[in-house]
Formats: sequence, C-alpha cells, structure tokens
Amino acid sequence: MHLRLYLILALAVIARPSLAQTPITRADAIRTALERGARGAVSAADTAVANAALVTARARPNPTLNASYSKSLPTHHVSLDIPLEFPMLRNLRIQAAQLGIQAAQLKYKFDRAMIAMDADTTYTHALAAQGHVALSRRNALDADSLLHMVERRRDAGDASDMDVELARVNAGQQTNLAADDSLTMVSRELDLQAVLGIIGEQLEIRPSDSLTAPPEATSAAATTLNEQSAAAALEAAKLGVQQQRRSIWSQFSVSLGFEQGDPSQPGLLPTFGVGLGLPIFDRNRGPIAQAEAERLKAQMELTLAQVEARNELAHALRERQNAIAKVNRDRALVTSAQRVTAMALTAYREGASSLPNVLDAQRTAREVLGQYIDDLAAAWVATAELRVFSLTSTSSIP
Repeated sequence: MHLRLYLILALAVIARPSLAQTPITRADAIRTALERGARGAVSAADTAVANAALVTARARPNPTLNASYSKSLPTHHVSLDIPLEFPMLRNLRIQAAQLGIQAAQLKYKFDRAMIAMDADTTYTHALAAQGHVALSRRNALDADSLLHMVERRRDAGDASDMDVELARVNAGQQTNLAADDSLTMVSRELDLQAVLGIIGEQLEIRPSDSLTAPPEATSAAATTLNEQSAAAALEAAKLGVQQQRRSIWSQFSVSLGFEQGDPSQPGLLPTFGVGLGLPIFDRNRGPIAQAEAERLKAQMELTLAQVEARNELAHALRERQNAIAKVNRDRALVTSAQRVTAMALTAYREGASSLPNVLDAQRTAREVLGQYIDDLAAAWVATAELRVFSLTSTSSIP
C-alpha cells in the first residue's frame, strides 16, 4: 500500500513542471525559433550570395594599361585597352542575377515558414504529451482508489480475493502508463528546446498554452513560396543559357595609346586599335553545356516542388478535415464515456455490477480521452501545414 502511494506521488512530482522551467506560449516559441533557427541563417546566407552575384553581374570590366620599350623607333609605347561589353549580354546577365535574388528571397521566406511550422508542430506535440500525462496521472489515482474500495469490500465480505488481485493489476498498469507518459512528455519538451535553439540537458521551458480547438484554416495560395522560388530560379537559368549561347564571340575591346621616341617625328604619336577574340579553338561549348545542365536541373526542381506542394496540400486538407470531424465526435463520446464510468462505479459500489464492468468502462473512457487529445493535436498540426501553403510573397510570417 505504501509503495503504491509512493509511486503515484513520485509520478505527480515528475509530471509537475519544475519551478526552474520558464512558461512559453506558442507565439513566443515560434518567434524564438525564427530568431535562433540555423535553417533561417543558411537561407539568409543564400540571399547574401545572390546579392553579391548581382553586384558582380553589374560590374564593368576594368581597362588595362600597357607600357613597353623597344629599340626600334619609336622606342616608347603606351596603350590603354578598354573592354566593351555587348549591351544585350550585359542585360541578360543582370536580369539573371535579379531573378536569382528573387528566388533566394522567396526561398528564405519559405524556409522561415517551415521553421515556424516545425516550432508550431513540436509545441503541439509537447502540449499533447502534457495532456496524456495529466490523464494518466488521474487514471493512476482512480485505479488506486478503486483498489482501496475493492479491498474494503473484500474485508466486508462483498468481494473476492480475485477482485482484489484484478484491481491491483489494473492499478499497477496505470502507474506504469503514467511513468511512460511522463518520460514521453520530457522527451517532447526537450525536442521543443532543440527546435528553439536552446542548448542544455535540463528542461528550461514548458508550454503554457491549452490544447483547445485549432483556429480556422486559411485557403491555399495558387502557388506556394517554394514553387515561386523554383520558377524564378528556372527563369534565371534560361537567361543564363541565352547569355552563354550569345557569348560565342569573345569580348570586344578598344585600344587607345601613343608612341614616342622617333627623332624624325617628335612629340606624341597617337595609336588606335580594336580587338575581337575569334572562336576558332573553342565556341564556348563548356559554359553552354553547364548552363543547359543548370536549366535542366532548375526545371526538375520546379517540377518536384509542384508535385510535392500539391501532394502535401491534399494530405493536409484531408487530415485536417478528418481530425476536426473526429474532434467533434470525440466531445460527445467523452461525455458519454465519463457518464458510463460514473454509473458503472456507482453500480459496483451498490453491489449491482461486477468489477470487470467497472474496469471495462474505465478503459473505454481512457481510450476516448486519449484519442481526443491525439485528434486535437492532429488538427493543430494539419492547420500549421496549411498555413505554409497559404503564404504568398507579400504575406508576413509571425
């Protein structure tokens, strides 16, 4: 008897939040994940790389100053080679870099949305684990109370030793389930800390929101952020192919200079020349092949993004609809199951029912309540997924 009470009290201490844990709301968890998430830092770095590529694309080639001396007259030679870009090639390069920035910005926003969804989902799982712990603790206490009742009835001659052993087995099972749920709750809260970028082996936070019905789901956008990013990357790759195909002829250059040192012609002797690389040994085949491969890769990535978005959206819609419908049914089932449990316990106390009937009613109530918690969590998870599909390039992420 004392050991059983000790175990139940120990479970209560395990499940009770530590005073050192800081309560955190769902909104705070999402904001912290966005501020500390490593995935967002990588996407921000990709955006910085794309901005640097635009700076490079807009840069103009530097001129080259040449100075030489010869024994033949004139002896001193100075020239300035000025590379001249074809405007069409320069515009293609700049447009491709601008589309690269657009793709990187959309990818950055999509990654932030995924970080928010991950934090939201992990927070929901932690709340569900808390709900299961509260339920299993109450079940363990109820099972212990039932065991006391059966023992008193046995002492009074109204119950058998078999009923006592059956109640004792039930109480032990509920205590074990409560221990498992407590461990699961700790694991879920540690997972939440990892998502939020909190480094430590001890629990430092605990979810403080309640697991209620989720908010209304927003309608999905025509194209997701990931699809828009892949489409912009494909357009940039197409412009890259055009640029390389039109770059068969090397860069045009103009040479301006002067010569000096001819006694027969005193003063500075101006010089002028033009230069154009001839595509004799190479017709830019390597860069063209590389640009074509990048275009093909961008096309496949766009196709993959479209297929995954439509598939994930269809799953999320159906999962949310199914979860919401189950939650609505669960509310009525929970009320009925609790009423049946109360009636079965009353009937057993009055000698009008057997102990197995009470245990069966309690088991049904436990299953219904546990399923209700899981269905609420599933509805929240599906809602968080749909929120990602509803974002557009002008949407704000919480």
